[in-house]
Amino acid sequence: MTGAMWLAALLALGSADLRWTPQKSGTSVRLRGVSAVDAQVAWASGDQGTFVRTTDGGQTWKAGTVPGASALDFRDVDAFSATTAYLLSIGEGDKSRIYKTVDGGETWTLQFTNTTPGAFFDGMAFWDDRHGIAFSDPVTGRFVAVRTSDGGAHWTPLPPEAFPPALPGEAGFAASGTSIAVLSPQRVWFGMGGAAARVLASRDEGRHWTVATTPLAKGEGAGVFSLLFWSDQQGIAVGGNHQRPEDPTGNVALTRDGGRTWTVPTGARPAGYRSCVTRIPGAPGPTLVTVGPSGSELSTDGGKSWTSLGPEGFHAVAASRVGNRVWAVGETGRIALLHRVRPPRGP
Repeated sequence: MTGAMWLAALLALGSADLRWTPQKSGTSVRLRGVSAVDAQVAWASGDQGTFVRTTDGGQTWKAGTVPGASALDFRDVDAFSATTAYLLSIGEGDKSRIYKTVDGGETWTLQFTNTTPGAFFDGMAFWDDRHGIAFSDPVTGRFVAVRTSDGGAHWTPLPPEAFPPALPGEAGFAASGTSIAVLSPQRVWFGMGGAAARVLASRDEGRHWTVATTPLAKGEGAGVFSLLFWSDQQGIAVGGNHQRPEDPTGNVALTRDGGRTWTVPTGARPAGYRSCVTRIPGAPGPTLVTVGPSGSELSTDGGKSWTSLGPEGFHAVAASRVGNRVWAVGETGRIALLHRVRPPRGP
């Protein structure tokens, strides 16, 4: 089935006719990041320095380990082709790193190692294959972020004075590497939690920032875990409290003004804490998929209402930029493709 046919089937049938079809990842480690390029190429990342890649739509996945990184947890992957991808590992001090491959994972270049005491990087995002940004938990009351304009050869710290002050106890989440979102040409947002579920926004690649409070859950283990914008005005934040995975309190909010204000949708919401959200390009609505450890949901109206895709848990989800494929990843090397269930043949 072509990407266009698959999308048409999805929109016509709805979530009751969609299922997650398992695929063999070639690894048993926890997978926390996924990036889909097209209908054939996707990458995923996880614990113990692991990455996996498919070039045939998931029929086969090849797992590998970045040399010298077996102690690292790769929470974020951003892929641009079958050969080019970036990985971000999390952790305090020099555990926060960014690697890049240009040969399909045969070799990796360590591009960035955190040297800021107390920093803990949570995610990265790219406007294109050369321009990207990554952010950390606040340090001594100030936000920390780095930016590249040369494909990661150099990562330059953003000046602390560009940001509003951080709140005491405010922190980011690296659950899926998607609590940061970008939109061409220069828009960027990242979400926070803890003391408040806030979203920071910049219109100029991070030179200046504003901040807004969302109605998502706040407190220990709670806040904004994933952000997505499909226009400079319209976007969604998902999250909740990861310590209560089946609690739907404060797990989704929408914006219609670029992140200046956020509202709770009035329709059916996801069934619990959600760690990642993605949009299927080209679909009306827009059509969104969100996942968490207690299940996943589909929305065909831009997040206003949601229907269940089942109770199987995942940590991250990504739709391909072209080809309309949706992959999700999770525990013990779990990878699944969102797939149409064919009705049984008649007698």
